[in-house]
Amino acid sequence: MVSQAQQPVSVALITGAAQRVGAMIARAVHGAGFNVVIHYRHSQNAAQNLKAELEALRPDSVELIQSDLLNTHALTQMARQAIGRWGRLDALINNASTFYPTPLGEIEESHWDDLMGTNLKAPLFLSQAALPALRAAKGSIVNIADIHGVRPMKLHPVYSAAKAGLIMLTQALARDLGPDVRVNAVAPGAILWPGESLEPQRAADILSRTALKRQGTPEDIAKAVVFLLRDAPYVTGHVLTVDGGRSLNQ
Repeated sequence: MVSQAQQPVSVALITGAAQRVGAMIARAVHGAGFNVVIHYRHSQNAAQNLKAELEALRPDSVELIQSDLLNTHALTQMARQAIGRWGRLDALINNASTFYPTPLGEIEESHWDDLMGTNLKAPLFLSQAALPALRAAKGSIVNIADIHGVRPMKLHPVYSAAKAGLIMLTQALARDLGPDVRVNAVAPGAILWPGESLEPQRAADILSRTALKRQGTPEDIAKAVVFLLRDAPYVTGHVLTVDGGRSLNQ
């Protein structure tokens, strides 16, 4: 009989996982028994602090990778590093996102490249790079989408289009990669406001249009991710909306 210590530990790669929702996803996935590979771009101190926090709970269970997701060629090396750390990869969580308004008439090509690159292109090419290991592990991909990938957000046409593309990518990959790899998405609603820019009245208006009349938390998203990874073996191609019922309101 193989002891628990000898059993291989599942490994998850999480992009944009040093802060905010990504960090909470990393905590939850780690708490579910995965070793985690935390990707970050600029947030080195936050990533190192998160690694120390998680490895205080379970030593030798966290790897850090710094990379620019807009550099498509670097994504292959990123996948190789993640797989090489423990010799396997069971889950890929495409969480990293860029978000800002792009009013029509002010959109520049760099905005398109940034928003499409981070929110859609990187998840595609990183999934492709990780695919052999995910297939070998009978693994899972979870993409962090947005409710505004279905209903557009005012003044955010490029971001909304990118998240719409991510939802379709989720469904397309689920069809193409079954039965070996399951692919799902989580679509958050009002979870964290972008920086400190949202006016209190605007926030109150958004929450008033949710069925639950309150803001969600990063833990809500993290629990949904763990559910799709660990507790939903017959679910693929699904977009799990976590928005307190916001999508019910026009």
